[in-house]
Amino acid sequence: MMAHFDVPWLLGLLPLAPLLAWLGGRRRRRAAVRFSSRALLAPVRPTWRARLAPALPLLRMVALACLIVALARPQKGIGEIRTSAEGVALMFVVDRSWSMNERLDPDEETTRIDVVKRLSKEFIAGNDRGLKGRPDDLIGLVTFGKFAETACPLVRIHETLVQLIDAIDLAHPQSIDAGTAIGEGLALAAARLRDAEAELARRNEQEDASPDFTIKSKVIVLLTDGDENVTTIAATQAAQLCADWGIRVYAVGIGGGAVRTVQTPFGERQITIGGGFNEQLLDSIAQTTGGFYRSAASRQALDDIYREIDRLEKTEIHSKEYTSYEELFQPWALAAASLLLAEVALGSTWLRRTP
Repeated sequence: MMAHFDVPWLLGLLPLAPLLAWLGGRRRRRAAVRFSSRALLAPVRPTWRARLAPALPLLRMVALACLIVALARPQKGIGEIRTSAEGVALMFVVDRSWSMNERLDPDEETTRIDVVKRLSKEFIAGNDRGLKGRPDDLIGLVTFGKFAETACPLVRIHETLVQLIDAIDLAHPQSIDAGTAIGEGLALAAARLRDAEAELARRNEQEDASPDFTIKSKVIVLLTDGDENVTTIAATQAAQLCADWGIRVYAVGIGGGAVRTVQTPFGERQITIGGGFNEQLLDSIAQTTGGFYRSAASRQALDDIYREIDRLEKTEIHSKEYTSYEELFQPWALAAASLLLAEVALGSTWLRRTP
């Protein structure tokens, strides 16, 4: 906090306040009753009004001094630091097919979906293994089985998002939502990211917030353990949409499996090795959008992938120092007006000089 004057040179007039007050009072002097000798008035004691008469020029002088200070515009500066972020708009696209209930590592009891939930939350909030969290980014969640749905729109306050990740339910094999619609999940997330700037501007306008966040990059983290078997929107088509809209896809195959073509006595066959996802499809999605494909056969592998994404998608925080000023001239102007009014009122009534 600091105080200063906006027009400080006006303070140079302060020494002239007594002179200006004296000149103003002198112009109003009138001739008094003439006596041949002041000795004739010696026995007359001065009244209180006579004794207070010199106070009028003093009031005038102080009023002029207050007016000069008010015109110099005293201000109180309040320094503040504002931060703005150039960050990432990121959508998690999580497969919730029933196979995600299988163990990720045969030597551990944790399921694939449990590991995805845990490490996704740590990616957002941070952990003690090198992830600092993403507190300044817009992050949302899309889940898909046979159908895709937005579990959480893009948000910058992540408490609810973390709770919704915890609440992901898998689609039972006998339910209407059994299936793996990778393309629908990608397309829905891409549409959310495409409209991210407009949505952010709308929220800032509604909440009267400053636009302290700008989107530097748009990213989808796709996590699936299965091959596409619902093609209402093909995954390759959705990947092309992402590429057209400037969205990178980091595709992660959960379970370490891949589809391989092998030669059998009956000709070439595609078999799943170690898992059920289509490695070739995921790699194609990533290559089309400028992202990458990785497989995660263990919790440590997925943790490493998240740290790699965290390094690639940096958020830049900018700090700027601002100073806002509060005007302080009002009390001085009010004091000047009050003193001048007091001088005029007293000079016209109780302290009036006659004749």
